Amino acid sequence: VGQFQLRHHRVGIAQFDGHRQVGHGDALGGQWRRRAGNGAGEDEYAVSRQSAGFDVGRQVHAYFHHGGLGSWRDGTAALFQLLGRAVDAAFDRAHAAWGHLDAIFNNAGTGLVPQTPDEVDPDEFRRVIEVNVLGVFNCAHTAFRIMREQSPQGGRIINNGSVSAHAPRPGSIGYTTSKHAVTGITRSVSLDGRPYNIACGQIDIGNALTDMAQAMTKGVPQADGSIRVEAVMDAQVVADTVLHMASLPEGANVQFVTVMATNMPFIGRG
Repeated sequence: VGQFQLRHHRVGIAQFDGHRQVGHGDALGGQWRRRAGNGAGEDEYAVSRQSAGFDVGRQVHAYFHHGGLGSWRDGTAALFQLLGRAVDAAFDRAHAAWGHLDAIFNNAGTGLVPQTPDEVDPDEFRRVIEVNVLGVFNCAHTAFRIMREQSPQGGRIINNGSVSAHAPRPGSIGYTTSKHAVTGITRSVSLDGRPYNIACGQIDIGNALTDMAQAMTKGVPQADGSIRVEAVMDAQVVADTVLHMASLPEGANVQFVTVMATNMPFIGRG
């Protein structure tokens, strides 16, 4: 039905097997939409430059790339008001077309090069929080509103966390902080959603082979100071897991699940 993209923010709308789904994010969101469509024998996912969200997304893109921001600190409130309208527009268009929103995959991820806390630029730290935390919040905020107001009431919100929400990598204070915050969003939405039949779960992913994980195949810093190649897994495994979470019957929820490359150094990390 529609898609808009801004830097690391993307919202895609898909329908399969009679269920109305929203995917937010990039590589993993695309994997999930393809898997969902193929599994149902159809893939009605489509991209439309006439989507309700695109015009607002284009405005924000121009805001960044044509001098609208001197730094991430300038105009943040106005910027995220604009982003919130873009998210609202995309979700409302889907809900108007289908009449019901069943699930959202809330996927956002960006990070920084490995740095100790004193080396991190505060504006860059803010950028990671704005993408990974405020991006997730914006979509959860709008999805919750729609799921609470629609009839029948309820739905499912699936957040993309990370194994970094449990154990950090060296030099990852921005990313690790953001993924701990996503866990807080998951727990809060899960609790606050109970009266409205809104389920919220989280998938914590370790070393899925997307663009962000290419470095794992060449060698990345370890807690002992060494540089080592790490095991990775096909991102399709993540898509299959998210589809399982989204397909559970009403009244059942995967609260947290960790999906990781079998031999990656997570258990015992640090």
